[in-house]
Amino acid sequence: MSAKYKLVLRKDFSKDAPEGSTKLYAQLVNNGTVGFEELCESIAEETTLTSADVKSCLDRLPRHIARHVKEGRTVQAGELGTFRPVVGSKGAATEKEFDAATMMKRPSISFIPGKTIQAVRNSMTFTRVKKDDESSKEEGGSDRPEIE
Repeated sequence: MSAKYKLVLRKDFSKDAPEGSTKLYAQLVNNGTVGFEELCESIAEETTLTSADVKSCLDRLPRHIARHVKEGRTVQAGELGTFRPVVGSKGAATEKEFDAATMMKRPSISFIPGKTIQAVRNSMTFTRVKKDDESSKEEGGSDRPEIE
């Protein structure tokens, strides 16, 4: 199944774009949400674990990843992917001038998807969803019955 997208009109941020110009950009259409309960039940159906076991494990995973990343470690979470801390800072001319309290930037966490997720990303296909007014024009007019 392909991911659906629609075209939306947005400001043109190109380097030499004239003031007030716009361009059409693709925007994914949300195809629903898989809740935590449904995810756990799906995993439980494919394993010998119960739904409660899966919930317990998934509940603990972020806490352990956070603890290790906070300590500066890279966490390899199997096919899920790898989490690693990333930090930057303002520059200083000498070691003495460098003040970590004021010059360190807010750290971020880099996520590199595992091979399974990368394969899905690389094989995604897209289908354009047309606006309601576009599809009704193609079908012969409005949504009202035509009187002959």
